This record gives sequence, C-alpha cells and structure tokens, in this order.
Amino acid sequence: MVRVKEAAAEAVSEAAALAGRTENAALEAVKPVFFPVSKRRRDHFLPGPARFGLVVVLSFAFSYLGRSFINHWTDSELSSITRQSASQNEELFGAAWKLFGLTLGWFFDYDGYDLAALALLSHGPATFLTSVFYGIRSLTAGAYLAIEVVSTFLPFLLLRRLSSAHSAAPGTTNREIIVDRGIQVLTSLHSSLIYSVVLFLASRTFLPNILVLHFNGIPTIKPATDAVLFGNLTIQALSLLFGLAARTFIFTPLVATPPTEQDQENAEFDPASATLGQTVAWNLWGFTSRTKVSIIRTAVAMLFTAVGTYLDTALAIKGVESYGAVVYSGVWVISALVTGLSLRYVGSI
Repeated sequence: MVRVKEAAAEAVSEAAALAGRTENAALEAVKPVFFPVSKRRRDHFLPGPARFGLVVVLSFAFSYLGRSFINHWTDSELSSITRQSASQNEELFGAAWKLFGLTLGWFFDYDGYDLAALALLSHGPATFLTSVFYGIRSLTAGAYLAIEVVSTFLPFLLLRRLSSAHSAAPGTTNREIIVDRGIQVLTSLHSSLIYSVVLFLASRTFLPNILVLHFNGIPTIKPATDAVLFGNLTIQALSLLFGLAARTFIFTPLVATPPTEQDQENAEFDPASATLGQTVAWNLWGFTSRTKVSIIRTAVAMLFTAVGTYLDTALAIKGVESYGAVVYSGVWVISALVTGLSLRYVGSI
C-alpha cells in the first residue's frame, strides 16, 4: 500500500512539473506578441543587410512622396527654372549618388544627425541659389531642402541608434563640452560666420561674372554685386543652417573621440630608430585620433558639397553650364574646408 501511495505521489509530481513546463513554454510563445522587446534585441531579429535595405527604400520613398506633395502644393513652382530634358543617364546618376551617400553613411557608422547634416551641406547651396537669385519663394526652396534632410534623417533614426557623441551618452569623452548649450551656440555661430565671410568675398570678387557668363537666363545677380557681410534674412538663415550642420557633422564627433593606443605610439615615435617606411607613414598619417576624425569628416563634407551642388545646378537648373556649376560648387567646398580646419583648431583648445 505504501508503494502504491509513493508511486501515485511521484506521478502527481511529474504531472505538475510537466504542466509547469508547458505553461512556461506557452508564456514564451506569446511574450513577443503581448510584450514588446527592447530596441537592442530587435536589432538581432532584423539583420544588418535587411535594415540597410529598409533604409534605402524608406529614403527614396520619403523623397519621392515629399517632392510630389510639394510640387502639388506649390503648383510646380520650381518647374519654371528646372531642366525638362534631363536624360535617363543623368537621372540614374542622381539616384546612384543618393544611394552612395546612404551606403557611405551606413558602413561608416554614421547616424541620423550625420546624414541630415550631409544632406543640408549637399543641397543647401542650390537652395541658396534658387531662392536668392532665381526668385523662387524661400518657403518653396526651403521645403525641398527639408525633404532631402528628412528623407535621410528619418530612416537612420528609425533603424540605427544615435552615436554616443550625438546622444551624449554617459561615459562619452568630453560629454560636458558636447552638452554645453553655450559651446553649441558659439561653435555653430563660428561656422556660420565662416560660410558668410567666404560667400561675401566670392560675391564681391569673381562670382557675379561667373553667374552672368555661365548661368544663362539667371533673373538677377544683384544680391551678389550688392552683397554685404550679413545679407537679408534668407542668407542669414541659410548661413546658420550651414554652421549648425558643420558643427554637428565635424565638431561633435571630433571632441567625442577618445585617445587611443595609436596616439601614444605616435607620441613616442623616434625617427632615429624607425625605418624609412615607418617615417614616411608617420609624417603622412601620424596624427592624433581626433585630427584624423576631423580630416576624414571634413573631406566627406567637401565631397558631398561638391557633388551635391554640381548635380543640383548643372543637371537640374536650365541654363547652367558645367564650368559655372563647378566654380559655384568650389565656393561652398572652400567654405567647408575652412570650417573644418577652424573647428579642429577650436576642438584642440
């Protein structure tokens, strides 16, 4: 009788254990449905290539839908100055350049703020040209610029976390500098002033001749011939945006870069005991990590400014010759170069 009772007790225990395991399995099965998982875990469920593909699709979709809405909202105001005979190759080149920008941003580990800054630096010069010299309303030109910025910012914001520099995460190098509002304002104004000065000097020297000779059909060049250091409200607003973009893309990641072991090795480098190859490499690229970050990001800003401005003028605005687009782009490229160098100096203080 005792054995029967023991056997019965064991059976009950095993049944209870099986029921518990079944209940736990059921809870695990329904947990993803009723309890949202964290963003960190979602990244594992959605592989990197899939997220990058979504970034590309969303960016092109936002850009197309936004442009279509603005065309309808403004009664195609921009069509009065845009080229109507753009070849298929030119359109494909523009799409390929946008894809290149998204790819570069993804694999260089840029975040949404980086891509938004690059979009502004790329398309801002054309916005300045159309709103100041071609008579397009500032609201219309600004709306197209906003679409380019948002169509790159939102996909990255949705599918990639912000960098520690832009999120000012605890433990970030020089976090007190990054979050300081006074420093943010001063560095943005500093960058804006450089853009204003370079543009003013170009307008008072060679830019009016370039606009007359190589921008056929341009309605007026008066804003260039009568340029003052601090122009009208549109010029001031765009200069502030350029300064903000340069500070976001160059200065913030620069000061957030921590020292590395390579910095210590470069500091202890002894040319007397080094080989010829080591000496050449040290002279060419023996900079600190922060200097390398500033050089690379300034070069990227210059590249996007040059290509983006050329595409938005020579291939988009009717009457603009290639030479004129190159020279006009050069003004903004020089602005990006000087701004990057000056921000590196400010970051070293």
